[in-house]
Amino acid sequence: MEENTVQEQQDYINPRLKNEDVELDRSLRPRFFSEFIGQDGLVENLKIFISSAKKRNEPLDHVILSGPPGLGKTCLAEIIANELGVNFRITSGPAIERAGDLAAILTNLEKYDVLFIDEIHRLNRVIEEILYPAMEDFKLDIIIGKGPSARSIRIDIAPFTIIGATTRIGLIASPLRDRFGVNLRLDYYDHRSINKIIKRSAKILQLSIDPEGAEIIAERSRGTPRIANRLLKRVRDYALINGDGNISREIAEQSLLKLDIDSLGLDVIDKKILSTIIKKFNGGPVGVGTIAVSIGEETDTVEDVYEPYLLQLGFLKRTPKGRVATGLAYSHLNIEMPESLSKNEGKPKLF
Repeated sequence: MEENTVQEQQDYINPRLKNEDVELDRSLRPRFFSEFIGQDGLVENLKIFISSAKKRNEPLDHVILSGPPGLGKTCLAEIIANELGVNFRITSGPAIERAGDLAAILTNLEKYDVLFIDEIHRLNRVIEEILYPAMEDFKLDIIIGKGPSARSIRIDIAPFTIIGATTRIGLIASPLRDRFGVNLRLDYYDHRSINKIIKRSAKILQLSIDPEGAEIIAERSRGTPRIANRLLKRVRDYALINGDGNISREIAEQSLLKLDIDSLGLDVIDKKILSTIIKKFNGGPVGVGTIAVSIGEETDTVEDVYEPYLLQLGFLKRTPKGRVATGLAYSHLNIEMPESLSKNEGKPKLF
């Protein structure tokens, strides 16, 4: 029973897309740059690249969007297609298993279409080899037959743009990465942007929300729009049942407290990671694999979902020997700090 409760709690701040998010994401997703909030520098650059491509009457250079999950990589890719006025095709690295799968996708693209490949770092190496001439020369090499009688034919395909999304750009092979002309990284959103996103979402969902209520949700959204929208939906439920439907500061605080999400957006698993490092491994250093085994999570989940935010807050440090808990982590968990960490390290870095 306890394990189920923890799982339910951790899902609220897990930035990965869940089935229940699909419909909500679709209704709240901006379609053009004019509706998009945050990532100002990145958006300004994309506007220039898109305007230049349209002026030259050429396809947009291939684009890589990297960064933690939940920051809007898919959303931005769709906006790029809309701004270009072309079709948007979507697939993922694991979904392209055979050369025929890729050939079917590429030969059905129209001129200047955008092909979005999520989790592009998980592409099969054989598929990558076929992509190289397609990306550079818009040619598709297909092998017909097997053995000595096998022959290769080259097919012309329409000029197109690949937009690849990844949470781990370091896992993309260098030859593939070098074929992307535009390489952009999405960072966690600042507090002001998250606040605006929450208010925009509340308006679309026709929710009544006080500025103070939006502020409380923004503070605990971990700089991630997907988490902000998910928490907004959950707080709405509490407002309808335990209040008059309006999301006030008091309702927001009470509901998030019941969800076990603290003032910095940390949940049960975050605190479990920190307390494990501090109590079981004397503050570290300790490897991320050991941490994952100790708390019963997958290593990928710890690295992709929890660690980036704890690093941003300044609660963790990466060292050659492993992860180390900082004085800020001890202070937040109300655990007595060793003398070596008792110096003032400032405050957690909020977004």
